[in-house]
Amino acid sequence: MHKVLVSRCLLGHRVRYDGGASGPFDQLAAWLQEGRVVALCPEVAGGLPTPRAAAEIPGGQGVQVLEGTARVLTTAGEDVSAQFLRGARLALELVEKHGIRIAVLKANSPSCGNLLTYDGSFSGVRVPGEGVTAALLKRHGVQVFSELQLPEAAAALAAL
Repeated sequence: MHKVLVSRCLLGHRVRYDGGASGPFDQLAAWLQEGRVVALCPEVAGGLPTPRAAAEIPGGQGVQVLEGTARVLTTAGEDVSAQFLRGARLALELVEKHGIRIAVLKANSPSCGNLLTYDGSFSGVRVPGEGVTAALLKRHGVQVFSELQLPEAAAALAAL
């Protein structure tokens, strides 16, 4: 049975930066019951607390953080790039351990966003790009979806 990496916040775990959660989502609940879900919050796994200051990637996207040309900063200007990178590496370890080829990660997140992230101005402006974890997983051949793309993720899983 193929496993799916899923952001913990999408499973109702209160690990978002603001201490909140997202969901519930029927598709994720079904995969959970089937034993397909491997859950992870890259930010918490990387060493950040809950709640925590909001973070964005000014002037860049996740791939640039991986390359060392951009940083992840909090609203107070604290550099949390090391924690984001650690969380992304832990996600990749889980992917490799479980042979995961599909991930469903939190939309717009500086870790997990797969299509859009915030622009680093903390003004709510989103730009095309990926979070740190999404970028690393895509680099290693994982198909990354958000909670807004659950039918597409289910179709991709069925095609494996």
